[in-house]
Amino acid sequence: MTSIFYVECDAVHQNHFVFDIPEGHDAWLLVITQTPAQFWVDGQLKEYPAHCAVLFKPYQKIYYRACSERYINDWIRFESDEPFVSDTSLQPGTPFPLDDPEYCHKLFQLLVAEHSFQNDYRESSINCLLRTLFNKLLESCVQEDISPQHYPLLKLRTAIHNHPSHPWTISEMAKIINVSPGYLQLMYKKSFGLSCMEDVIHSRIRLAKEYLRHHLYTVAEIADRCGYRNVEHFCRQFKQMTGSSPKQFHKRHKSPADITELGYKSHSPTLSNGRLYIP
Repeated sequence: MTSIFYVECDAVHQNHFVFDIPEGHDAWLLVITQTPAQFWVDGQLKEYPAHCAVLFKPYQKIYYRACSERYINDWIRFESDEPFVSDTSLQPGTPFPLDDPEYCHKLFQLLVAEHSFQNDYRESSINCLLRTLFNKLLESCVQEDISPQHYPLLKLRTAIHNHPSHPWTISEMAKIINVSPGYLQLMYKKSFGLSCMEDVIHSRIRLAKEYLRHHLYTVAEIADRCGYRNVEHFCRQFKQMTGSSPKQFHKRHKSPADITELGYKSHSPTLSNGRLYIP
């Protein structure tokens, strides 16, 4: 069971802000910074960059303060007997950089919404959201130092995955995050384990698989929807990635009720004697 005492997103404080609770709260406190801040860690005041998280356990000393013109954070004070909280491997009181701060911020926004309204499944939703948030924290705390370029790279990767059909080029992607094409390729591979263009191809083929499984588009239509201007190039790349042609993949994965045969001409469903017929 998890109970939230208070949760807030985008809390803004002036440069004189200090939060000092020598004996700590009688509950857990999780803070995620959006700006640089100073925290009391191991008997001294240390400065940490934006996009850090820190978890304070009950009755643990809490001290942090602004170190720029404004201090902004998301925070939640709560109690929980859930093992993902009580048995967490996160080091209490020690800030660490977040791998995906936007994802965590969205979870905070959802927690604020659930806490604000008496919905039927409020407690269950809060528990699921908090569990997901702790999973993201655990993913982050095992990362090595996160470079400043990581966050714009992450935004670029999200854009690629959300819009795989866009005519992506290395030069365009480099301009988006304001780096040279060579540096982009180096940092992208280091951050995600594959090149930016490989990521584009993977995203397009993943989308193509979805169309082949569940839609009535022709191969040519699917190629166009996935960002390919040449059907043969799409088929060749699809086979390289999956080991089968688009038609073979469709036949292998279609449902028993699906009587579609993929071709290069667009077919429209028609009704015959009250039944759906696909020519």
